Amino acid sequence: MFLTGRFALLIGSGIIPVVVISSTTGAAAWAVVGGWLLLALVLLAVDVIVAASARAVAVTRRVPSRARLNEPVPVSIALHNTGARTLHARIRDAWQPTAGAGTQRQRQRLIVPAGERRRIEIGLHPRRRGELISEFVMIRSIGPLGLGGRQARHDVRGAVRVLPAFTSRKHLPSRLARLKELDGNTSIQVRGQGTEFDSLREYVRGDDVRSIDWRATARAGTTMLRTWRPERDRHVVILIDTGRTAAARVGDGTRLEASLEAALLLGALASRAGDHVHLEMFDRVVRGRVTGVDGVALLPAMSDAMAPVHAGLVDTDWPAAFASLRTLTNRPSLIVVLTAQDAAESARGFLGAFPTAGRATTVLVGSVTDTSIIEIARGRASREDVYLAAAAERTLRDAENVADAVRRAGGEAIAADPEALPPRIADRYLELKAAGRL
Repeated sequence: MFLTGRFALLIGSGIIPVVVISSTTGAAAWAVVGGWLLLALVLLAVDVIVAASARAVAVTRRVPSRARLNEPVPVSIALHNTGARTLHARIRDAWQPTAGAGTQRQRQRLIVPAGERRRIEIGLHPRRRGELISEFVMIRSIGPLGLGGRQARHDVRGAVRVLPAFTSRKHLPSRLARLKELDGNTSIQVRGQGTEFDSLREYVRGDDVRSIDWRATARAGTTMLRTWRPERDRHVVILIDTGRTAAARVGDGTRLEASLEAALLLGALASRAGDHVHLEMFDRVVRGRVTGVDGVALLPAMSDAMAPVHAGLVDTDWPAAFASLRTLTNRPSLIVVLTAQDAAESARGFLGAFPTAGRATTVLVGSVTDTSIIEIARGRASREDVYLAAAAERTLRDAENVADAVRRAGGEAIAADPEALPPRIADRYLELKAAGRL
């Protein structure tokens, strides 16, 4: 049972007759108050009894299993009134605040005649990645007088996994066009074993006789030669730092969000190029991993793995992180490390465990920078601005020193703001493809 504000107003209105008869004896006044309270309680009891049963309702949900961050999610609740009376209901769906449902959409009124079914829409607008869960739906059945009614909790679980926004997918069509053009320009046929078979053609004097396909020659009646092309199914390993530096806010999001965007764009591009993509998110332990997934299933698998991962307030164990990477593949590969190393003191562990780059293995280090620091470094309007500018310039110099250390270790450093980092890493991947280094 529950009471409404109308019942409180009904009790409060009893003050008027008490004031009118206040000139009489106190006993009479108390009698009037008692009678008024008794009448109000009787009306409340009648209202509750007449109200439809809140338990005689079958509740079902319609919730998508997955949704993108910051995109509307259609969620609805269906109520089937199995009772004999019309249900005047107030419904509350128990989504957490980060679901973005809003108070008005979570608490709605609905009239369901006996034996009929009604559906209400509760649109969500998630503001955080991960699992959004509503464990129950609370139904309040209001009586005809509106003084009170019955309520019941229906344990109907709803859950939706909120995936990264992947706003960087707008850069994908132009990069795919460049990849297609690159494939056309680099389909140069080469001779010799150890490469990928391309096609058959007629033998020409001067060709390597070891490439003759004798079975095709027997079928065609003329000497046929196998042609080969460089292998395209290379390995791309992406390591995302989920330690404390990834929790820093840059622009409208965190560094981790920008790293996820860069990883998704690179993964989508590399999978279209036929390369094998491995993903690992690490701070002191593995927070998420995707390996052995290729083709159209790669991007959903990466998004699923990223959804529940958030930055932890711990220092990343870089020796363990790079040791874990070596378990993903032992083939020559492109290693992309998405982290934020902008101070020499905190980057010592990272640089000390830096993997050895070589002719067959390329290491890229992508870092998210805060463009506001560059603007602060230019400020000279006041004494405060001068001190802030000095601190900003030191921050920029430290970041450049770390980038120089990465280059001396054989890697490549790419630093950009959250919007520019994903396409820059994708462009560098295409450049390595064009240069034959991947």
